[in-house]
This record gives sequence, structure tokens and C-alpha cells, in this order.
Amino acid sequence: MKTLGLIGGTSWVSTVDYYRIINREINNRLGGLDSAKILLYSVNQQEFRPATKPDELQQFGDYLSDIARRLEAAGAEGLILCANTPHMAADLLQKNINIPLIHIADVTAEAVLKHKIKKVGLLGTKMTMEQTFYRGRLSKFGITTLVPEETEREYIHRTIMAELEKAILKDETRKKYVEIIDGLVKKGAEGIILGCTEIPLLIKQSDTAIPVFDTTEIHAMAAVEFALSN
Repeated sequence: MKTLGLIGGTSWVSTVDYYRIINREINNRLGGLDSAKILLYSVNQQEFRPATKPDELQQFGDYLSDIARRLEAAGAEGLILCANTPHMAADLLQKNINIPLIHIADVTAEAVLKHKIKKVGLLGTKMTMEQTFYRGRLSKFGITTLVPEETEREYIHRTIMAELEKAILKDETRKKYVEIIDGLVKKGAEGIILGCTEIPLLIKQSDTAIPVFDTTEIHAMAAVEFALSN
């Protein structure tokens, strides 16, 4: 079994789910008392500052690269960024380490294509919805991405930061998210990517008839496949 290096704390709420899903699936497959070999670096999210401008990206990439090199030096054989937004620096990060980074957008795209879907709606932080690092990655798989209107993007981002990342789950917020999803469906979305690892805490497949893609589950399962691969 390979050792996984996880950069978490972004937020700790969803990092817990990564740890749970990976260990649950390893045990399901191997049985006994088997669990995953994991090195976890959990950041203080208050100090975590993803790039909001292009000229900030290099500094953010350097910050993540420093953590990744520590995990690699400690024995990690593959790297997982336990959130969607930090993947804005994924390409910079990969250049600075000698172990593979399992990219959340790539494995999500593969899951979307298994459903024979080519047009999706994307929910996430403002950076994930508005910058090209995620949508551009999906486009390489032939997937077209729709995002909510600006006021809806603001609402999603605000509630992620003020509620979901603190494990505050409100029915009124869920209803609003479902309304936003319905709006994307009317625009042609055939599926919805829950492109923030906290959104699956709030939105479940039972909340909508359209396929939803839980990036936390998808990414964690991809980590399992890597860990158990030859």
C-alpha cells in the first residue's frame, strides 16, 4: 500500500470526510484492521490565503509546495489537496515535487464522462467558479461548464465561508442552492459538480433529480485507487 500525503484544514470539516472515506474504503477492500497509510498536514485556515489575483499565484504555489515537499520528505508517495480551490496552484505545485498530485478536477471529469454528460453546472468558491483553473481543466475532457449568475456566486461563496466551513447547515441555504441548481438546469446543465468539498455536507443527490458529483467522495476514492495500485 502506498502512503498518501494529504494537505487539509481547508476546511477541517471536509478534511475529516477525506480521512473517513479513505480509511473506510481501504478497510472495505482489505478487511481485518487494515486502514490507510496517511501523512496529514492540516493548515490553519485563518492563515490560508488562496490567490485572488494572477500575481498572487506564485506565492500561493510556493506556500503549498513547501508543505508538499515536507510530506514527500516524510515518505508520502502521492499528494492530495483536500479542497477544490487550492488546485489553482496544482500545476506550479507538481513542478516542485517528485510524487504525483491527484488532481480533483481530472478525477471529477472522469466521473462526469462515465455518465455520458458533456455540460455541467459548477458550484464552488468564487475562485473556483470564476477563474479558469477548474473550468479549463474540465474543457480538456470535452466538458462545458456553466456557472451561476454573479449574485448567486456571491451568495454561494459567502455561505461556504460563513456557514459550511463551520459545519453550519441551514435549510434556507439548502433551498437557495437547489434554486440555483434548477437555474443551471434550465440553462442546459446535465449534471452539477459540487466543486467545494463542503457543499456535499449540504446538498445530497436526494435534493435534485439531476446527477450531482460529490468532489470529496470522488477525490477520496481516487486516492484509494492510487494507494492500492501497483
